[in-house]
Amino acid sequence: MKNLETYRQKNIEAIHKKELAILCAIRDICDRHNIDYWLDGGTCLGAVRHGGFIPWDDDIDIAMRKDDIKRFVEAAKTELPEGLFLQTRDTDPSYNSPITKVRDTNSFMVEYGDDFSKPYQKGLFVDIFPMIPYPNFSRSACKRITKGYCKANGVLNKPHTYSWRSVAELFWFGAKKACYLLSWKISCLLHKKGTYYSNTLAENGYGIMHRTDSIFPVKPIVFEGETFSGPANPDAYLTDLYKDYMQLPPEEKRKGHAVFYIDKLV
Repeated sequence: MKNLETYRQKNIEAIHKKELAILCAIRDICDRHNIDYWLDGGTCLGAVRHGGFIPWDDDIDIAMRKDDIKRFVEAAKTELPEGLFLQTRDTDPSYNSPITKVRDTNSFMVEYGDDFSKPYQKGLFVDIFPMIPYPNFSRSACKRITKGYCKANGVLNKPHTYSWRSVAELFWFGAKKACYLLSWKISCLLHKKGTYYSNTLAENGYGIMHRTDSIFPVKPIVFEGETFSGPANPDAYLTDLYKDYMQLPPEEKRKGHAVFYIDKLV
């Protein structure tokens, strides 16, 4: 395990370089088609706190409106540079995530949870998270519904072997998922939308809500010497995500997401 961590640290700069190139290609397509996107999660945090990658981070996250992702996908199908692959459930049938990715095909990354029984593309990538308007309900209601839905959804989507326990889990968590989804739909009917924005229901396991005016209009932000789009108010956005975001985590938590990676295959 120690040798693996040494390998990751030695090669992370090469990983960062490739992922930055993917991000630049995405930015260029979005600029040509007037598609709003913004640095999200640890990538936005890295831009503000480090001027680029968090030193131990090994991925890039951006966000778009869910409807804009459809526009991006159509443009990317013909405009991505050679060597980059647009990964969706349509373009890669064995890929089972709702998150759109742009992958570098001349690289390899192993993440926790990767399924090697399926041949989906596993190159280095940039995640594109879909964002939607939220009903104007309380943050506590948001956490209760989104966290509950995500927990139930996660249980239902993990691999199951036949047993009475797994059958009971499917019924129990299936009912819970349906209840949380109904609560969400009722909230959307009873409350106006527009004040808040966040991830789609299935991707909001932390129960985060951003004020819409903390995201839009997006504004320039510098990341690794390149200019990209960031949220309108990065301080408010990052406070929603991390609270005291300028505080470095303990050393034992300064780890990336990948188990293993290779920046160049041939």
